Amino acid sequence: MHALFFSSFIWFFSWTLLIRPCFPARILAGDSLGAVQPVTIEYEGASNETWQGFTRFLDAGVGDHVAGMSELKRYFSRFGYLSPLAEATSLTDVFDGSFQSAVVKFQTKMGLPVTGRLDAGTISAIMAPRCGVSDEDGHGGGGGHQSLKAVRHYAYFYGRPRWGLGSPSTLTYAFSPDHTVNYLEPDDVRAAFQRAFSRWSAVIPVSFEEVEEYGTADIRIGFYRGNHGDGEPFDGVLGVLAHAFSPENGRFHLDAAERWSVDFRKEKSKAAVDLESVATHEIGHVLGLAHSSVKEAVMYPSLRPRTTKAELKIDDVEGVQALYGSNPKFKLSSLLESENSSNHGGAGLQGIRSSPAAACSAAFVVFALLSCL
Repeated sequence: MHALFFSSFIWFFSWTLLIRPCFPARILAGDSLGAVQPVTIEYEGASNETWQGFTRFLDAGVGDHVAGMSELKRYFSRFGYLSPLAEATSLTDVFDGSFQSAVVKFQTKMGLPVTGRLDAGTISAIMAPRCGVSDEDGHGGGGGHQSLKAVRHYAYFYGRPRWGLGSPSTLTYAFSPDHTVNYLEPDDVRAAFQRAFSRWSAVIPVSFEEVEEYGTADIRIGFYRGNHGDGEPFDGVLGVLAHAFSPENGRFHLDAAERWSVDFRKEKSKAAVDLESVATHEIGHVLGLAHSSVKEAVMYPSLRPRTTKAELKIDDVEGVQALYGSNPKFKLSSLLESENSSNHGGAGLQGIRSSPAAACSAAFVVFALLSCL
């Protein structure tokens, strides 16, 4: 009887080992268990053609020569990772030392593992749709900003420009009557922007008021295509989504080639971009904030299609309050509690997941106990 039971258990235990390994397997790039996102990005055949081509640089490192790498260097120059001098002297197809330094700066800014190579996570981040404002020294993207000053994770434009109105103050905004998108209802667009502005006014003593007169408004919003006269041309579907200028310029431009959405339940395009999330981000630039290295922050540079990220995080709030002070009605402790609650919730879910190694150890314990019968 014991022999029959023992042989049955051995069969069951062996079968269990076959269907689930005792030790974690090595996770490859793109594996559902890994942190790295897949490199291939497809949105119903609609993608930024230039950026989509960057996949051919996967795993390139110092000394490699890959045709077309000069285009990737132009990308790095546009977003502030290569200086104009480096751009003029090193726009070749060779992965040289200065370009490796730019890759390291990019990986650091984007919160990626710093490898100095064009690994899968780095290529994926490069190809992600993003804001046109520069990440580092302000060369290009959003109107020739001067260099940026980083503080903690958030950053400011050089000189910490801000609107010089009294406190509390009101900024007006208006929509261009000539540069719009015809597939969205004007009332829906206005509602999305109203919510975006209200998020910022809730944390600083600045309110925002929509006015009809576009030419005299403090903040002037419009949808534009391609080269639209500000020196920062848009590039079609995905790629650069929008850009805005630092105080007190007030220009706020969105790429009309994008498929903007105010409700993903109604908009089915895989390339759809959430208007409210982008509006909230660009308002941060209008107020004087540059890009944050905190991935969860509204002021992080990129936003993937069909993704909503419009709620201000602590990094966003601390940055803008350093410029304008706090709205007397706002309590930072409430936001801290909310974020801590979210973080603890995630940790709890991870905590209850059993690991393959733990399952294996438990199986051996059961085996030891049964063998004593």
